[in-house]
Amino acid sequence: MRVAVYPGSFDPITNGHIDVLERSSKIFDRIIIAVVHNVTKKAMFTLDERVDMIRQSAAHIPNMEIGCFSGLLANYLIEKQACAIIRGLRTVTDFEYEMHMAMMNREIIPDIDTIFITSDKDYLFISSSGVKEAAMVGGNVESMVPQAVNLALKQKFQAVQS
Repeated sequence: MRVAVYPGSFDPITNGHIDVLERSSKIFDRIIIAVVHNVTKKAMFTLDERVDMIRQSAAHIPNMEIGCFSGLLANYLIEKQACAIIRGLRTVTDFEYEMHMAMMNREIIPDIDTIFITSDKDYLFISSSGVKEAAMVGGNVESMVPQAVNLALKQKFQAVQS
């Protein structure tokens, strides 16, 4: 069975992430969306909230599962017996950063490849941070995120403004 891991903070998951997930799910037998729990970063959504949004947003992808990890990605990949890391690319800046990370991972775990999936043209401009910033000031992000995320963002900012 060919298992790939799609790691990220997914704070929150966007339509761009879902596109990469849908396309990579056709290549691998199983895709594990690995939500990173980074104790040094302040996430807008809790780990449980992010997992729930992903579960609702990607329920239509039958060979997808969700996991969480902290620490070294290499250890998680070995634990899950993965053969590949999935990374989405939007821009040249993404490529430079992701290429560096791919080379680091290749040095640490030479048997696991990084597969780059380029973003669909409709999602080139979408980032989790951009979505959060727009939603925070009342912008309409409905076309950029799954419905569950749009609702969660509205609830999050209504609670902050109250």
